[in-house]
Amino acid sequence: MLSDLEIAQAVRMKPIMEIGQEIGIKEEEIELYGRYKAKISLDILKRLKDAPNGKFITVTAITPTPLGEGKTVTNIGLGQGLAKIGKKICNTLREPSKGPTFGIKGGACGGGYSQVVPMEDINLHFTGDIHACECAHNLLAAAVDTSILLKNKLNIDPLNITLRRCVDISDRALRHIIVGLGGRTNGFPRETGYDITVATETMAILALTTGLFDLRERLGRIVVGYTYDGKPVTAEDLKFAGAMTVLLKDAIKPNLVQTLEGTPCVMHAGPFANVAHGNNSALADMVALKLADYVVTESGFGADCGCEKLINVKCRQSGLKLDCAVVVATVRALKMHGGAFTARPGVPLDKKLMEKENMPALEKGCQNMMKQIENVTLHGVPVVVAINKFTSDTDAEVELVRKKALEAGVADAVPSEAWAKGGDGCIELAEAVVAACDKPNDFHFLYPDDISIKEKIETIATKIYGADGVDYSPLANKRIELYTKLGYDRMPINMAKTHLSLSHDPSLKGAPKNFRVPVRDVRASVGAGFLYPLLGAMNTMPGLPSRPVAVDVDIDKNGKTVGLF
Repeated sequence: MLSDLEIAQAVRMKPIMEIGQEIGIKEEEIELYGRYKAKISLDILKRLKDAPNGKFITVTAITPTPLGEGKTVTNIGLGQGLAKIGKKICNTLREPSKGPTFGIKGGACGGGYSQVVPMEDINLHFTGDIHACECAHNLLAAAVDTSILLKNKLNIDPLNITLRRCVDISDRALRHIIVGLGGRTNGFPRETGYDITVATETMAILALTTGLFDLRERLGRIVVGYTYDGKPVTAEDLKFAGAMTVLLKDAIKPNLVQTLEGTPCVMHAGPFANVAHGNNSALADMVALKLADYVVTESGFGADCGCEKLINVKCRQSGLKLDCAVVVATVRALKMHGGAFTARPGVPLDKKLMEKENMPALEKGCQNMMKQIENVTLHGVPVVVAINKFTSDTDAEVELVRKKALEAGVADAVPSEAWAKGGDGCIELAEAVVAACDKPNDFHFLYPDDISIKEKIETIATKIYGADGVDYSPLANKRIELYTKLGYDRMPINMAKTHLSLSHDPSLKGAPKNFRVPVRDVRASVGAGFLYPLLGAMNTMPGLPSRPVAVDVDIDKNGKTVGLF
């Protein structure tokens, strides 16, 4: 089998103008970034405002191993499979962050014969959207410190600044830093830190905005900190929201690329799912839903992370509505949840234990899948389970997973071979999804806007994670009291938690019981329109593993990229 990179480099891509025109984008609505990638003008939404929306499908998952379980592969393969059975389709995906690309997992373009291309461009600089976010965000951070240095006319309390700087690389040394050293001209010394760019409010705003003027308004609402008398200070107060908008005026436009089989994919924005809300931009989905009969998006990590946030944050703000959810499961991950082997970030999985048939562990681990199915059906959405097959999976193992999924009430559970066969490996899955989209749908949110912040947090913790309750640190209680006083309590909740467990603790596998969720802090992303509690030891800046993917990336004697995957 060729590597993912070799497969991607061997494919003969169509000119992106041709891809756009095939799905119904006019030439004047396509802004080329080379021959194989482009941006889509937002004017298309005005032209198609009266066109009906297609069916909206998200691909989510069980709680993964550190390597992931093929959610992006399944997303792309399902789109290719829907095209194989004659449906007009479009995939939508997040843009890859350089953190994972050079860290543990590698890039985010799928794998095998279910990839989006040009994968090298996409996984590296792409069209510059993440760079633009980083620049806009850090411009605002610089403005804060400059304002304090130059007479502090806004009365900003240097010890109550909430905005942190960002960079799109995993760099744990930047989590906690001191700025302003070196004398009076260099600013006011204070403690702060960096977040990874894809976990910032600026990225969340890019992913949730519905247009240029909405973007401008949201950026203006960003709260950078508080005055000495406890009043919020915003980007609008600093008069930097306009400059930030100008830096993002091209980044707001969704990007058009293609799959290995020449089907369209709109790839835009990249918020992390364990810290941010973990879904591609609302604009990408809005455009795709006007162009295609079936749109396949992806929600980051398990259904307790990206899918819950897709519904309760993104859909709540954008008015989008899900028709079906696909929960990706693998035999290997379910055996891990059943105790067959351990999996820790940066540590190679035990291949012998991972591939050895172990029916008791698999059956026990299926409790995680069944809980993640429940997490979707709590919102009234039909579910199809895609069993992402590996060569080591036995027929008995696959049948047991299918049986347990059906017991949990899914519309169907079918094997998927997207990695090895592309669209041909997802035809059965595509047919199951089409059928599920026609089933009765009672799509609804998990909680209303008008309950308290703590009630929202506790609803998610008990109903989605299975916790007995929530414990708040003194700082979290102080923040909640402040946000309630400021009127931020009507915002939805975006939990920042580990993706490696249904709980806050990555060591708790399966469907854990008898635990309480600790909330150590609650931050306000007022421009993005949500509050995000930090659960347990969750960090907003990841670190590189002992052997990152980056050490394998190089150029060969012909100048060709190698080792990216």
